[in-house]
Amino acid sequence: MSENRIIYLPLGGAGEIGMNCYVYGYGKPDEERLIVVDLGVTFPDMDTSPGVDLIFADITWLKERRDRIEAIFITHAHEDHVGAVGHYWEQLGAPIYARAFTANIARHKMAEHGHSPETVRTASAWPETITAGPFTVGFMPISHSIPESSGLVIDTPSGRVVHTGDFKIDETPVVGEPFDRDAWAELGRSGVKALVCDSTNVFSHHEGRSEALVGPEVEKLLRSASGMVVATTFASNVARLKTLAEAGVKAGRSIVLMGRAMRRMVEAAAETGVLKNFPSVVPVENANDIPRENLMLIVTGSQGERRAASAQLARGKHFGIELKEGDLFLFSSKTIPGNEKGVIRIMNQLSELGVDVVDDSSNLYHVSGHANRPDLEAMHDLVKPQIVVPMHGEHRHLREHAKIADSKGMQGVLAVNGTMVDLTGNAPKIVDYIETGRTYLDGSVQIGALDGIVRDRIRMALNGHVMVTVILDEADEPLGDPWCDLNGLPETGRSRHSLVEMLEEELGQALMRAGRKVLADDDKIEETLRRAARNACQNEIGKKPEITVVVSRLSA
Repeated sequence: MSENRIIYLPLGGAGEIGMNCYVYGYGKPDEERLIVVDLGVTFPDMDTSPGVDLIFADITWLKERRDRIEAIFITHAHEDHVGAVGHYWEQLGAPIYARAFTANIARHKMAEHGHSPETVRTASAWPETITAGPFTVGFMPISHSIPESSGLVIDTPSGRVVHTGDFKIDETPVVGEPFDRDAWAELGRSGVKALVCDSTNVFSHHEGRSEALVGPEVEKLLRSASGMVVATTFASNVARLKTLAEAGVKAGRSIVLMGRAMRRMVEAAAETGVLKNFPSVVPVENANDIPRENLMLIVTGSQGERRAASAQLARGKHFGIELKEGDLFLFSSKTIPGNEKGVIRIMNQLSELGVDVVDDSSNLYHVSGHANRPDLEAMHDLVKPQIVVPMHGEHRHLREHAKIADSKGMQGVLAVNGTMVDLTGNAPKIVDYIETGRTYLDGSVQIGALDGIVRDRIRMALNGHVMVTVILDEADEPLGDPWCDLNGLPETGRSRHSLVEMLEEELGQALMRAGRKVLADDDKIEETLRRAARNACQNEIGKKPEITVVVSRLSA
């Protein structure tokens, strides 16, 4: 019989930023007991996933091994780590463990999908541990941009794996636990086989900055503002919300929180005891009763989300509040790659209103929640692993992080989504490749990336659509010419004639040329008319739109 092994398998989050889902296994090959670390989402964009609401990792491999899953562990409450728990739990069926703040968020997500919140179990911090089959797992506190973030200490009979989750080294984080170098060094002294480590900021060569540095700079900016001030940041960054609110109060302003997600995060942090002494806030309904020069709004929508408060304010009024010339709008956040268009659109809309926009190009009003290169190297030095497995990053981030590990005498391994790595021996070994992909939430339905729905939607958006309808009698004779309905196409083409009329004429002639065998077969009629319509459009407007042909027959 083969010996037991430790396996690591990313299904999401390795080779991309977001949609985190990692699997660890222990046991004989193909019989391993499994644990899942994080079930996150990523967000769609109009270029690659139009109309989609959320994107999840494809967990087909996990579902097929449902009976081997011992538990699900959630490192922290960012959407790209916890956002899919309600959508996916029923398909996995294992208990969910998280620390108090994250568990609070996860329970709400479970309840929204009709699952029992009791399935989410609150875990205590390291050195307390949870036994899950052959695994013993502890939640090791670590600093990040959301409260109670944790790395995971995963002990197996064949050695210890440390999974950092998202992290930074911040010893004065404002909210949440400071980074404890001694505690992390103690893990290293106990012997660590593999460090599975955040790679997001591997190309940033300066040391990370503390959250405590932001407040004084924001206060200075607010004191210089003469009109109303609006600040936006990530709703989940509770420390930043407190930093902004405290700076606003010190600058003599009343604080209004605007955005359901933001209020929910503050409530969860207060309920679980991680947020204390948050400044009092004014209900948004009373904001217009306060002089503009004494008002500060803290709003959602730092990434250009169209329905968030920032976008609503940029388009006009929101909750009766209207931005005016001389007001100040602060983006206390980093723009996530891919969101630039949405953010710039809002900035320009604000500029058109005469609002002064301040972003973080000066590095004064935001600090990253992820470890920069010197902090990653510091983590390597503290934990002293044999193996470094980069995760949470695009391919270039993972590759660079693995090179750093190799240069420091550790063994780095590049493992993108679907790469199964055996961590048991003294060197990592890639033992399998699993087919991975994405699943879309489209309205209330989950669809697969290979179902063709999103692809067809993109093709219609790019090329337009023609609906062709034809009616035949009992003798397979057309009753008049086919007729067309156009969507997303111009009314006229090169000939300056009506595109609909030109198409209908071409389609009528195509039917006249068709033989009896074609007219007796719906499939052949559809193909004949589809080809005729596409060729006519190509000649007239230089495009080949998507064609739908409906054939109706009169019964005797």
